[in-house]
Amino acid sequence: MGVEGGMKCVKFLLFIFNFVFWLCGLALIIVGILVQVTLHKNVMIKDAAASAIPIVIVVVGVVIFFIAFFGCCGAWKENYCMVTTFVVLLSVIIIVEIGAAIAGYIYRGKVTAIVQTSLSDMISKYNTTAEVAQAVDNMQKDLKCCGANNSTDWGKYMPDGNSVPDTCCVNITKDCGHGTMTDAIKVYQKGCNSAVELLLKKNIQWIIVAALIIAFLQIMGIVFSCMLMRGIRSGYEVM
Repeated sequence: MGVEGGMKCVKFLLFIFNFVFWLCGLALIIVGILVQVTLHKNVMIKDAAASAIPIVIVVVGVVIFFIAFFGCCGAWKENYCMVTTFVVLLSVIIIVEIGAAIAGYIYRGKVTAIVQTSLSDMISKYNTTAEVAQAVDNMQKDLKCCGANNSTDWGKYMPDGNSVPDTCCVNITKDCGHGTMTDAIKVYQKGCNSAVELLLKKNIQWIIVAALIIAFLQIMGIVFSCMLMRGIRSGYEVM
């Protein structure tokens, strides 16, 4: 009876952990989408590498979502094959996550370079492409910044060399940016490069928290699954 009760406890713990794991997969999907939307809403990035991290997060979230559902069913039905498959798939996910973490660490400096290049490119095309102009204006209004590195990046915006788009202004009004490039009272002097990096760091903090929670749940899921598999294989009743 002691073993039976213990296996029954393991069964329900595995079910609960998988349910929470399922919720974490859903959370990862949401976080990945938010990071992707936030990044591309503010910066028109052409380099596909910049989208790699949020896309990987979404993909892992989707896979975890379905694997956790599979694990819940296996635990509830006490099906040895389903639980074994769950352990194998979960182990593969852990390996993929480790690889993604290593790749993210290796290429962490590339994101800054990509953002810098993209912002400079957007500013150079501001007067020629309406879509780019709209993206830059939205970015400067939302992040309260001006130019890529600072307001002087708008030196070629107007013939006078001393004007910036109105969206650089602290208080946005028509023609507020004319002749006020270096006026810190009227125009934001902070560049959008640092503002975008700060935005990314805030999102990354949420990603790290989610990753730590999911890593814990994954390890616990494998431990409880192996215990349940042993109980099922030994022929104990765990209903």
